[in-house]
Amino acid sequence: MANIHFIGGEKGGVGKSLTSRLLAQYCIDRQLPFAAFDTDRSHGALLRFYADYATPVAMDRAEALDAIVEAAAEQPERRVLVDLAAQTHETLAQWMEEAGLLAVAADEGIQLTYWHVMDAGKDSADLLAKLLDRFGDGLRYVLVRNQVRGSDFAALEQSGQQQRAAALGAKVVQLKKLSEGALLKIDGTSSSFWKATTPGGGLGLLDRQRVKTWLADSYREFDAVGV
Repeated sequence: MANIHFIGGEKGGVGKSLTSRLLAQYCIDRQLPFAAFDTDRSHGALLRFYADYATPVAMDRAEALDAIVEAAAEQPERRVLVDLAAQTHETLAQWMEEAGLLAVAADEGIQLTYWHVMDAGKDSADLLAKLLDRFGDGLRYVLVRNQVRGSDFAALEQSGQQQRAAALGAKVVQLKKLSEGALLKIDGTSSSFWKATTPGGGLGLLDRQRVKTWLADSYREFDAVGV
């Protein structure tokens, strides 16, 4: 089955691009073939950190978005990762509805997964509600609780939206906190996570170990939900 993974969350700064980079590195380390599309043409993280795998895509051009589906259909064994820029939910939803994507995916055997990346704020829970209202059981959901952006998800739990998503079969991924200093060093050198964990990659011995541990923890979460 072909798999398209949309990594979104609508709100800026919640960790969408970080999650996309993690998924790209996961596919590399697990030797899973994949292609990546980056919708942020000005600050695209996949284009910056995983340029060999990433293609820019213009959200305002239907034919450009259509290429995502074509890529999945042409090589079903290859995962397709789509890093969604902030404030693109409505454009994505309109394209999916206009193209009849849910029906096409069902006919062609394409699984559509939406990774809803969240920080600990109430806005993330409200945006999850909007996502579920729009697509219901038409998508497979993975809720990414990004502890890099806060660890107290009481607002999400009290909102009832996580339970609502779970009733639709959603899975939950916990991304543990990583040292901000290590992340800044990785970003400052435009390194892939693989390069950052090697000597000469810009990190000291202990920071390299911190990143290796963080990747291993993240990969266990991804293994549990399936990519």
